[in-house]
Amino acid sequence: MEQYSVTGMSCAACSARVEKAVSGVEGVTSCAVSLLTNSMGVEGTADSKDIIAAVEKAGYGASLKGKASAQGNSSSDGDALADNETPKLIKRLIASVVLLLALMYFSMGHMMWNFPLPQWFENNHVAIGLVQMILAAIIMLINGRFFTSGFKALWRRSPNMDTLVAMGSMTSFLWSVFVLFAMTKAAADGDAALAGKYMTSLYFESAAMILTLITVGKMLEAKSKGRTTDALRSLMRLAPKSAVVLIDGAETTVPVDQVKKGDIFVVRPGESIPVDGVVIDGISAVNEASLTGESIPVDKSAGSMVSAATINQSGFLKCRATRVGEDTTLSKIIKMVSDAAATKAPIAKTADKVSGIFVPVVIVIAVITLIVWLISGQTAGFSLARAISVLVISCPCALGLATPVAIMVGNGVGAKNGILFKTAVSLEEAGRIQIVALDKTGTITGGEPKVTDILPVEGISEEELLSYAYSLEKKSEHPLAKAVVELAGERGVNASEAADFEALPGNGLRGTLNGKSLIGGSVKYISGQIKIDNGLVQRAAGLADEGKTPLLFAVDNTLAGIIAVADVIKEDSPQAVRELQNMGIKVVMLTGDNEKTADAIGRQAGVDEVIAGVLPDGKESVIRALSKRGKVAMVGDGINDAPALTRADAGIAIGAGTDVAIDAADVVLMKSRLSDVPAAIRLSRATLRNIHQNLFWAFIYNIIGIPLAAGVWIPLFGWTLSPEFGAAAMSLSSFCVVTNALRLNLVKIRESRRDKRMKSPLEVSVGLADNPDDAGSSSIIKTLSIKGMMCEHCENRVKAALESLEGVESARVSHEEGTAIIGLSKDIDGKDIKKAIEDAGYRLLSIK
Repeated sequence: MEQYSVTGMSCAACSARVEKAVSGVEGVTSCAVSLLTNSMGVEGTADSKDIIAAVEKAGYGASLKGKASAQGNSSSDGDALADNETPKLIKRLIASVVLLLALMYFSMGHMMWNFPLPQWFENNHVAIGLVQMILAAIIMLINGRFFTSGFKALWRRSPNMDTLVAMGSMTSFLWSVFVLFAMTKAAADGDAALAGKYMTSLYFESAAMILTLITVGKMLEAKSKGRTTDALRSLMRLAPKSAVVLIDGAETTVPVDQVKKGDIFVVRPGESIPVDGVVIDGISAVNEASLTGESIPVDKSAGSMVSAATINQSGFLKCRATRVGEDTTLSKIIKMVSDAAATKAPIAKTADKVSGIFVPVVIVIAVITLIVWLISGQTAGFSLARAISVLVISCPCALGLATPVAIMVGNGVGAKNGILFKTAVSLEEAGRIQIVALDKTGTITGGEPKVTDILPVEGISEEELLSYAYSLEKKSEHPLAKAVVELAGERGVNASEAADFEALPGNGLRGTLNGKSLIGGSVKYISGQIKIDNGLVQRAAGLADEGKTPLLFAVDNTLAGIIAVADVIKEDSPQAVRELQNMGIKVVMLTGDNEKTADAIGRQAGVDEVIAGVLPDGKESVIRALSKRGKVAMVGDGINDAPALTRADAGIAIGAGTDVAIDAADVVLMKSRLSDVPAAIRLSRATLRNIHQNLFWAFIYNIIGIPLAAGVWIPLFGWTLSPEFGAAAMSLSSFCVVTNALRLNLVKIRESRRDKRMKSPLEVSVGLADNPDDAGSSSIIKTLSIKGMMCEHCENRVKAALESLEGVESARVSHEEGTAIIGLSKDIDGKDIKKAIEDAGYRLLSIK
């Protein structure tokens, strides 16, 4: 998407006109114009010169936004969003108010309340009228922008809000000038009574007050609109301006836009990290609240990743730059928020359609009002007052701002809390979600195996059992071994490496320590080596039922105990699932693991349904099946989740996940916490409610105001509305809409007390007919007997190896049965299957 700055827009009719003009350019596939930020997002192959020319032909100005990084040009980007309009409007307003007070003194103060005037004004109605005309003319010149913009738009047959204001004010002024000429003639003829009578038909104060009150509304609106972009501006201000880079061993301070990938930079305590990088030396705690909203500092050491705009709090860090310029995390966040502001939500389409024809319709209604009152016998002054009231009370701005201001504020609240919506569509869709599909690994669980239980036999302590296991697992490269080694390191266990180490794929480990023989491995392997008590076998089976992998260790052919390892669920996962369910959302867990492991994790997390044995392409098919039953959100973090994230109505990527997953998603959770999923949905729902409130106010205001201004209720109730009150009402309408949107800043997105249940979706269980991994759907089925698998991680390795073969449509792998059932679209040579399995570290026994 290319973004443009657009100038000259004053209301929703203007943005609709620009959008229509650019959409007609050949090569433009989509165009969204934001009145709030005076920007435009364009997708397609059209040349920027053609797009700018189309905007200028429509009567507005456009320029291509600079592509410099948010860090290198943070100040210029911030200036683009700076509230430059409010100071100008305040100056105009002050001058207008001072002159208006003088005008009101002559027009109403003297006439109605007999305020004193200089003696030469006494009974000189023409002089009083001339002073009013001069003061009104000066106010009109001060606010000349309304006239130049309004009449230029009318000339181009694309009238806007400025056209309505200009027509109302100019009509009042010209009518008053006509009356002043008549008054002058009456005075010249010596008819002082007639000249005095004409004074009540002057509307100079109306012409001036309309402009002044509209300027008040514009000033309040500009000030409120400026606050809606506070979040984006604060993100831009976070960008560091300089970095301390090591050049030939010496520390040199350079502008941050001169830092290149691979440069070595240093950060002292209290300093901001200039670009994304990896720590190569030093230990510190880094405050990442600017990006994630998480106030607790994160420990960093050699090998840890650091991000631009985060604060180094305690130690000295030496880092290597990995991402600079537009590629830094901060720059991507700024781009996401900016792009979201430049897009339009589907809910805004109705308001856009109305805004496109609103002003011409209002002008027609004003003309009809004038004619009807004249025909009914009313005076020209009364009839003009009704028509002018119709012109100035009508407000297309409220309609045009109803959606974008809420979207901008909602995006800002999300960004402050580490929740990034890429587009306005994704912000709207998240609030309509009925089903949430969660990837297990890395989303519900931590993604890495951890030791969950240490069960030594009688006579052996936990420390002894862990030291024996540590000695064996030190040399193992298995993922489960890493969990044991990590725990031993955390507890400070010191143990020598086992001698005569031998790894038996799929079975276990063997070695010697201080003359003692050590063996470790699965229940199946250990039970084949030594005799195991039935109670311990059952205990191991119980651990397996809980989704854990029991590892048994023996010393000198005597069992020492069991260490259970599992990919444990995150602390906040069960609470997040409960919150989703309380919102009326059905929660489904997808995983490639076997059913036993998946069911155990599913029970711990409390999900409504578990779908196990799902391949990467299978996840996409499951999401497609779920979509038939309701709006679906997919939450994942891996490359294999990308197709499903794209297929879902709302793809939500965990921030710590892969770049591929983040690119494929619609919403990015920077904190990598599952509890941010209900928070994102809560924020989206609050934004949708706010948009509905704004649209209701904008429509109801015009539905009530226009008939009242036209005098529809005069015959029944005697209700009239002067042009001045009409202008005041118009001024406040946009201000009310923007102020209501700012209330979103008060929404507590992590509080679940006020959650409301949505209508539950239809039954969403996915049977075999929908399950993409049903091997029966393939034309050729083969069963492989495989030796060496001992846990679900082994299953995943075998599955990945098999599915990489051309012609393999699906695979179901079980380490307990030692089999893999594969579905083929064409026959594959057994040698290729054997090689793939052996390359993965296992042995193929047979193919049936």
